[in-house]
Amino acid sequence: MRLVCGSRTVDLSAPVVMGVVNVTPDSFADGGRYANTAAAVAHGERLLAEGAAIIDVGGESTRPGAVSVGIAEEIDRVVPVIEQLAGADAVISVDTSKPQVMQAAVAAGASLINDIRGLREPGAFEMACQLPAALGIMHMQGEPVTMQQQPSYRDVVSEVRDFLSSRAQACLVGGVSPERVLLDPGFGFGKSFEHNIELLRELRQFAALGFPLMVGLSRKSLLGPLTGRAVHERLAGSVALATVAVLHGARVVRAHDVAATRDAIKVATAFAD
Repeated sequence: MRLVCGSRTVDLSAPVVMGVVNVTPDSFADGGRYANTAAAVAHGERLLAEGAAIIDVGGESTRPGAVSVGIAEEIDRVVPVIEQLAGADAVISVDTSKPQVMQAAVAAGASLINDIRGLREPGAFEMACQLPAALGIMHMQGEPVTMQQQPSYRDVVSEVRDFLSSRAQACLVGGVSPERVLLDPGFGFGKSFEHNIELLRELRQFAALGFPLMVGLSRKSLLGPLTGRAVHERLAGSVALATVAVLHGARVVRAHDVAATRDAIKVATAFAD
């Protein structure tokens, strides 16, 4: 299994870690520590040194309650960081839903588009299909500003699975190679604690769709009820969730703590089916 990202290829015969660089002043995970270009680039370089195969650069917070930023501001945040990290021996991802940001980021050196809205914003699908980058397609119910206000499903597993399958098939019809598609069930994005637990238990159903599977579980609110820990005390819990995800078929693990997560998935891979 592999993920083709423009001229680069990520070998997914074993799971890899995607390191997170939030170039935002209001991230839930790091509180804006990397909101300027120099700090963000230095952080990205640290994550690469710790073993990240992909660096995901985002210029708009998607935490619960977050509000959108303008196109120009998002481009100003992410493009300088991408330009400086793009020379590294790693795939650079842009975390965005806006077609204009996708285009600018890919021109700056990004080769993966990670879209929490599953390419549903006006023009996003058309832009993504014409760019050479790989496409990360995530499920989200609602919008970040309201998504955690009583999320509801008849059957969360089947609804999320059907959404991801339909979006992946639309990409194939749009001319995207299957090796450019990466699917993400969207833990914490319009899901209750119970929904997240059920999705994780049934993760193999998503892997069975035939595309590489990405998960983002690092420091998520799911860990609050499970451990009683605050956001910055969730390293052990995050590593445990990453291990469970890999044992259930995940191939890309999006994480803030790259070194610990990489070690955990190496151990888990030794016991995977």
